[in-house]
Amino acid sequence: MKVFRSIYLIINYKTFIITALAVASTWLCDYYQLVANFPLTLVGIAIVFPVVFSIDSAYNRRERALALLADFKAHFLVLYHASRDWLDREDEEFSEKIKGKLIGIFDTLKLVFTSRNSSVSQKTIYDTISDLSKSLQEFRALGLQIGEMSRVDQYLSKMMVDIENLAGILNYRTPITLRAYSKVFIYSFPILYGPYFVHAATDYSAGLEYMMPVVFSFILVSLDNIQSHLENPFDQIGEDDIQFNVEEFEKLIKD
Repeated sequence: MKVFRSIYLIINYKTFIITALAVASTWLCDYYQLVANFPLTLVGIAIVFPVVFSIDSAYNRRERALALLADFKAHFLVLYHASRDWLDREDEEFSEKIKGKLIGIFDTLKLVFTSRNSSVSQKTIYDTISDLSKSLQEFRALGLQIGEMSRVDQYLSKMMVDIENLAGILNYRTPITLRAYSKVFIYSFPILYGPYFVHAATDYSAGLEYMMPVVFSFILVSLDNIQSHLENPFDQIGEDDIQFNVEEFEKLIKD
């Protein structure tokens, strides 16, 4: 089933609509003898290069988001270990409280970044981190040294920086005008090139005259689908999206 899901993400209803239109355009051009030898270099300049650039840009954003999320989780783990190991006297209740707050923050992070509900704002994460910050002040009462308290504050600050960088990746993506430009040419090219497909079909065996519009449509729309699924690495639609596995994170901080 996973294979079929992967195929559907690349080849979907848009592929078949554009293919049908391209075949219809080719048939009409053949019927009315509209023949032209258009240059194929336009495909590379006007379509392939911008789409590949967009895919590469979206992929790099995803990789950076993964690095930021790993950094965020690492600081979480250090905060928990500090509550468990850095104190002069062991306080299991305090350690469990910090653990619960860290899991709650990570769960909120997942909700904010994967939710399609605009009412779930980034401020929700900051509210939970503010609550954690107040709890960290108990370190002093439990005997943590001033230098180590400063280090704990630095970890909290770095977590906030990671959240802001992740939010930047979520809110600012490939330029909208570039995506609109790519879609216009991707969806119009197989149709407008009907006269070229008729011209090229003179070198094909009988019955293969519609092979090129089908192949071109599948290739171009598939590239557009790949770019669309990489565009937002948090929406949990594409198979390459970033997963916020709260249960796995909870296992990491268990004794």
